[in-house]
Amino acid sequence: MPHVVSPPFTFSRGPLPCKVMFVSDCFGETEHKQRRLMTGSSGHELARMLIETGILSTPLPKKHEINKLGEIVEQKLSPEELDLWWNKQQIFFTSVLPFHPPGNKAINLCGDKKEVGGKFYTRPALELGKYLYPEYLPELDRLAEEIKSVKPNLVIALGNMACWALLNRTSITSIRGTTTECLLVPGVKVLPTFHPSMVLRQWSNRPIMLADLLKAKREMEFPEIRRPEREILVNPSLDDIDHYIKHCEATWDNRSSDDDLIMAIDIETKGKQITMISFSIDKQFALVIPFYDESLPGGNYWEHAFQEVKAFKYVNILLSLPFPKLFQNGMYDLQYLFRYGFRPVNCLHDTMLLHHAILPEMQKGLGFLGSIYTNEASWKLLRRVRAKELSNKAGE
Repeated sequence: MPHVVSPPFTFSRGPLPCKVMFVSDCFGETEHKQRRLMTGSSGHELARMLIETGILSTPLPKKHEINKLGEIVEQKLSPEELDLWWNKQQIFFTSVLPFHPPGNKAINLCGDKKEVGGKFYTRPALELGKYLYPEYLPELDRLAEEIKSVKPNLVIALGNMACWALLNRTSITSIRGTTTECLLVPGVKVLPTFHPSMVLRQWSNRPIMLADLLKAKREMEFPEIRRPEREILVNPSLDDIDHYIKHCEATWDNRSSDDDLIMAIDIETKGKQITMISFSIDKQFALVIPFYDESLPGGNYWEHAFQEVKAFKYVNILLSLPFPKLFQNGMYDLQYLFRYGFRPVNCLHDTMLLHHAILPEMQKGLGFLGSIYTNEASWKLLRRVRAKELSNKAGE
């Protein structure tokens, strides 16, 4: 399929500069006919969601007709009418590829690693084992030039291909919902979310995308990535743990009637063994008590057996403190703690169960909850750092 790189702004829309920029994947069938983005069903649904979340305040014009039963029903805008409406909005649209792929599937523009150049091909796969043909890669340069010209506070990546272009990652369901730095244009903030066509195919994704767009409304007001400041002690000594226990005891003893104290607890396991237990009584600091470290000889964090025994005794003290305890999927954690002989007291809260009770139709894993309720980095993106790399950094 012959391809000529599109000059910047020949098909994109929106003011320059602009606080928020949307990057889509390719043209849909309607967009291909109009040579204008977001003029089909996906554009209509995205417009509805942007209005619902308050990113846009201009309502869509109403169109009605009488059906065969004599009922008055609302009709979608025509592509031309939707195009005129988008032209008045203060948002910028572009896409990775400015055409409609064969069969409406980007995979038809891909080949295996050997076809695209083997080891000389530096881009990641767009889908499993499938890589975008090199003749389309210059479109990434055009996209980068547009981002630099738009100067957005926030780029919203709609779907897998946009994430592939901006973040070198796909798996949109895993990385959506959290801001991260653009790799195509470093220094630019990106928020991945679903493409509206995915919402139309799977309606249960709509409330999730609405939550992402509510976050986008906040994030588009400033260009930098803002993370909560936290300190996590991951390699404590026995003295550090003892000091933390005394701090927790003093905090509880000196509490006032207005204090809403909670102790958050989380464990990590490997091979039916607890590898670490974490504690926190405030938002700024957490203590991790490790027992297993694969970067150390033998995998033992504690050099001597008596130190490990002492660490377990400290864990028992912390679990026995009267703080109301908070878990994420606590039934999993508690079965391990009970197996080790611990009997934590005052186990009252579970974020997974609370979230599931409020929004039973949504996912309830920790990564998903983090993407909805926090401004932390994406767990999936953080996991690119291997344990060996962490060990090397610790030794520097």
